Amino acid sequence: MIESSVEFFKNLPPKQCTECGNAIEEQHECYGNKCDQCNHLA
Repeated sequence: MIESSVEFFKNLPPKQCTECGNAIEEQHECYGNKCDQCNHLA
């Protein structure tokens, strides 16, 4: 059975921070891979 693309994206696991492993609260326009605590811009 083929599921709809909406259901596919709804069922994806939450994105994880590449530094600490915590779940990332994503924003629709963000492609970052670090959480707010680890995302320190120098």
